[in-house]
Amino acid sequence: MIGRLSGLLAEKNPPQLLVDVGGVGYEVDVPMSTFYNLPALGERVTLLTHFVVREDAQVLFGFLTAEERATFRQLVKISGVGPRTALSILSGLSVGELAQAVSLQESGRLIKVPGIGKKTAERLLLELKGKLGADLAVPASVASDAQADILQALVALGYSDREAAAALKSLPAEVGVSEGIKLALKALAR
Repeated sequence: MIGRLSGLLAEKNPPQLLVDVGGVGYEVDVPMSTFYNLPALGERVTLLTHFVVREDAQVLFGFLTAEERATFRQLVKISGVGPRTALSILSGLSVGELAQAVSLQESGRLIKVPGIGKKTAERLLLELKGKLGADLAVPASVASDAQADILQALVALGYSDREAAAALKSLPAEVGVSEGIKLALKALAR
């Protein structure tokens, strides 16, 4: 129904915004990934939206990218995952991180998101498999199981997906897991 809003950013109170569109103020709930990338108050903003009508409320959810909105829509299709939970997931993980967690079947990363328990995480992994753009799920540099294990180990050690993927690029093609982790940690220490 309402697919996009373009107007002046009137208020910012996480996770809610007030967008003034031609004198009408729209309350929009956004994930924190969108919130952090918003312009200053009084400046122009364009949000892609998803309108949810329930028996007791009508809520507008906003996103800066089509990728975020598409992922949100995939999440709310899953049984037991409502719009608030989907918003929480997108606030805790970027679309790329979520896609990578799904492709590597890492329920531990999903459980870290507030409101996501073990069963919900497993359901998410099962139902999202193959639906979240397999191309962006694992960096192109991850060509083997060993490299996937190295990437997973680096992320478990606290490195971001971007840092881990960059470290993988510096490794020889057929390196073993333990040697690869050592080399990657040396590369990241620089």
